Amino acid sequence: MQLLNIDEPRKCLVNVKVGNGVRIFNFVNAYGCSIDDNSKVGAFVEIQKGSTIGKNCKISSHTFICEGVHIEDNCFVGHGVMFTNDLFPRATNPNGSPQSETDWKLVETFIKKGASIGSNATILCGVTIGENAMVGAGAMVTKDVAPNTIVAGNPAKIIKQIK
Repeated sequence: MQLLNIDEPRKCLVNVKVGNGVRIFNFVNAYGCSIDDNSKVGAFVEIQKGSTIGKNCKISSHTFICEGVHIEDNCFVGHGVMFTNDLFPRATNPNGSPQSETDWKLVETFIKKGASIGSNATILCGVTIGENAMVGAGAMVTKDVAPNTIVAGNPAKIIKQIK
């Protein structure tokens, strides 16, 4: 992997480890993360520090991948997918002072090999989406998704097993 530091009006990549054959489109904001070989990142995506994207992944436009999200190889992430990383988000502390990085607990999320997440899904932190699982468009994932399972809805519920 190579380390990129590009800061231009249409693309901001700072301390990003990028594998061979990676394609990153315009208007992407990525910093302190890694994107492995042959993955594709669409326009208007943000990938925060400490996040990892495996090989041969497709991250569609308008997606937000926050700190602590780990996407393994061969995964699809649809348009406008939102990940979270904090179970109790707040702007300020009880005394009114602005929160900093030391005032909250990072909760990691894991997307296993071959998983597929439909457009506009929201993935709450602390879940694991199993190998080859599929999340329907617009789903709200609040708990783990077993491997080879299709879920949809709000909250996401099992639709069927993939054979």
